[in-house]
Amino acid sequence: MVLILLVAIPLLVHTTKGGNSGNAGSHYEMLGSCKMVCDPYSTSQPGQELAAVSPPPQDYSGKKIKSGLRGPPGIPGPPGARGPPGEPGKPGPQGPPGPGPGGYSPSLYTPKIAFYAGLRKQHEGSEILKFDDVVTNVGNYYEPSTGKFTCPLPGIYFFTYHVLMRGGDGTSMWADLKKNGLVRASAIAQDADQNYDYASNSVILHLDVGDEVCVQLDGGKVHGGNTNKYSTFSGFLIYPD
Repeated sequence: MVLILLVAIPLLVHTTKGGNSGNAGSHYEMLGSCKMVCDPYSTSQPGQELAAVSPPPQDYSGKKIKSGLRGPPGIPGPPGARGPPGEPGKPGPQGPPGPGPGGYSPSLYTPKIAFYAGLRKQHEGSEILKFDDVVTNVGNYYEPSTGKFTCPLPGIYFFTYHVLMRGGDGTSMWADLKKNGLVRASAIAQDADQNYDYASNSVILHLDVGDEVCVQLDGGKVHGGNTNKYSTFSGFLIYPD
């Protein structure tokens, strides 16, 4: 048993009572308060001194203890040693054949697109020139009734035109090559001291399927020439995409 004695402001008062010096008596009084707390787990025997004893630890065997919160991750460690190289991969597919003695062989399919036509009738004002005297029309992609070439295959094309001006009245003539209605080349002929003059130009264009190319007069007069082909329009595919 553990005895804890708390004494608050102990006060001992000594008083002497008696009639003579031989008979002396002592009387003690204790003033104050005390508090005693007992430990029921103490096993001390009577006559033994009291000592502080810690309570026995609790037995948690067989009990499910709730886990605490997870702490933050630690600092990553240094990288490990480099591993061994892996196994080689499977061989890839066979590539195309290289150039032969004469260089690269042409592809199995080489598209052939070309046309050349002359202008029979005279034109003036502002209209599309209909080159109706067709000499070459490989693939039939030039339409003489409209004067337009319609692209059947995307790629790079070359076009050129030569237009003879019918003068004599001091006027000038302009001729534009257009792709889908947009001017891509222009030419002009002026009537100075002669009755005829030429306007010509050439272009290299990339065309997509359905694009249209034509030559349109933008003022002045054009000499037709029946079958003499004074005014001509031609084009061809340089290479496809």
